[in-house]
Amino acid sequence: MFSEYVEKAMRKATYELIEDGTFFGEIPGFAGVWGNAPTLEKCRDELKSTLEEWLVLKLWDHDDDIPSVGRLSLIPRRARLPKEHGTAPPQRSRKAS
Repeated sequence: MFSEYVEKAMRKATYELIEDGTFFGEIPGFAGVWGNAPTLEKCRDELKSTLEEWLVLKLWDHDDDIPSVGRLSLIPRRARLPKEHGTAPPQRSRKAS
């Protein structure tokens, strides 16, 4: 699912050739995620790498402001449930089998 999310997000990317002759790329809705490189292909690679690192950090920090891409969301469902009286949703216990 992570790979599919990244690929769909990358399809939304926009690129432009800037004054210094390098390419700049960004993905609308993903604040701070951008790439800049001498060629379009390297710019795409840098942008994808930046996106993946940004997502991993967001997930690690349990941020719930990761944008959905189409119908895909990386935010766990329990984090999207409404909180009652300021408490977190109940956690399932895992039993060893």
